[in-house]
Amino acid sequence: MAESSDSVPVDMETIYLGGKEHIVRTGRGSVSVIVYGDPDKPALLTYPDIALNHMSCFQGLFFCPEAASLLLHNFCIYHISPPGHELGAAAICPDDPVPCVDDLADQILEVLNYFRLGAVMCMGAMAGAYILTLFAIKYRERVLGLILVSPLCKPPSWTEWLCNKVMSNLLYFYGMSHMLKECLLYRYFCKELRGNAEVPESDIVQACRRLLDERQSENVLRYIQAIDRRPDITDGLKRLRCRTLIFVGDSSPFHSEAVHMTAKLDRRYSALVEVQACGSMVTEEQPHAMLIPMEYFLMGYGLYRPSQLNGSPRSPLSPSCISPELLSPESMGLKLKPIKTRVAVQLSSQDSSVELVKTTRTLFS
Repeated sequence: MAESSDSVPVDMETIYLGGKEHIVRTGRGSVSVIVYGDPDKPALLTYPDIALNHMSCFQGLFFCPEAASLLLHNFCIYHISPPGHELGAAAICPDDPVPCVDDLADQILEVLNYFRLGAVMCMGAMAGAYILTLFAIKYRERVLGLILVSPLCKPPSWTEWLCNKVMSNLLYFYGMSHMLKECLLYRYFCKELRGNAEVPESDIVQACRRLLDERQSENVLRYIQAIDRRPDITDGLKRLRCRTLIFVGDSSPFHSEAVHMTAKLDRRYSALVEVQACGSMVTEEQPHAMLIPMEYFLMGYGLYRPSQLNGSPRSPLSPSCISPELLSPESMGLKLKPIKTRVAVQLSSQDSSVELVKTTRTLFS
């Protein structure tokens, strides 16, 4: 661990696909942050799931031209990697204390202070969504809004606890083995993408499998141990006053947890988007399904303005990507239900598009 809690930079500036890497030393260890875009724009922080970094967790969304136009036009992106998960990371010394989830949340505060950021928008996936939600509960004045993908908020279920124990043992004894990768890919992707004896796994899964080979076993083990010991933050959700947009695939192992979290959030400030035929990582499997909800979410902050208020939103998506039943009222608020983005379905009439605009504007305005 570092000797001081003051955040100081290490003299390292790596240009990677247009992003600049900063190593921020905090009182709880060093953190890699890759910055994309104009630092004068509002900040959007990302935090990935176990064994992932921004390349393996968010590249599907940010490499999607429509999403890149939407997000990079409005934000400067700060991709935070969990300790030891950055590209080319060395193994963390086993003698270093394993951080708890509060340590990881406090690291984010030090990162914000290092870059002299005020209130920021946050986007996290699974374990990363938990860390950012905990950060928002602890430091409410530093969070503008939350975009969460298959989030966690309760302690591990028995199924997740058992899976985490299996992965921890595999990491400890065998490293990044084939069986461990299968456990992680089950966590991330729906079974259709993972393939079977007759159907090969998708390019997305193959790319993720290759990126997992770059992870240091000790570093992944530490993140699993931290998230496996997480406390229940359900009671803290009611104290959130920032708007929260939740995405979850209907095939995600964390689907019920996302529904539970939405039910506990203030209905005035939250919405759930269920993506059909999708696993946990909506950012990689179906990033187009995130665009329309994010457009209206950002409209509530004045960060995005459609060119026409009486018709379809000014979206890079064609209307054929919108389902006629995109929105349906539920007991916990409005539940947005995008169709499979691989299938083009034509809206039955212009009226459906107008109703979509009216309903979504009500939700996020």
